[in-house]
Amino acid sequence: MDAIDRILVKELLRDARVTYQELGRAARLSPNTVADRVRRLRGSGVISGYHAQLNLSALGRGLELMSDVRLREGIDRGEFERGLAAVEQVIAAARLTGDYDYLLQVACADPEEFEQVVDRLKREHGVREVRSRLVLHRVPVALERLVDTATV
Repeated sequence: MDAIDRILVKELLRDARVTYQELGRAARLSPNTVADRVRRLRGSGVISGYHAQLNLSALGRGLELMSDVRLREGIDRGEFERGLAAVEQVIAAARLTGDYDYLLQVACADPEEFEQVVDRLKREHGVREVRSRLVLHRVPVALERLVDTATV
């Protein structure tokens, strides 16, 4: 990834809907050259997709929690991971090292709904223990800074 690629990736991180023409102005390239470079960045896996950012409160899910989960002995991890797709309140998950097996990001309408999610995870998905923390607010961290130190 050269300096021009870095400019393009930073612009796309700021606004994934930016046009090739606008990217070209930022990088001082033609739109066709920009399109070729963006295709190459996608092909190499540097850019893996473009996403909309959702406002959980606007969707009626303003209660956001981070939940550490420990599975019961003998629970198949793959089965647990596939089963999370059926729990609509779980919006992200990561397998961890350490005392807990997974970290779940959960978005609910209220504490009662969260309690139902915990009960369901224990009853239907082999969860033994849940330790949760309420997200008070998100701290914006600019991913653009990763681009400057990328080693590809």
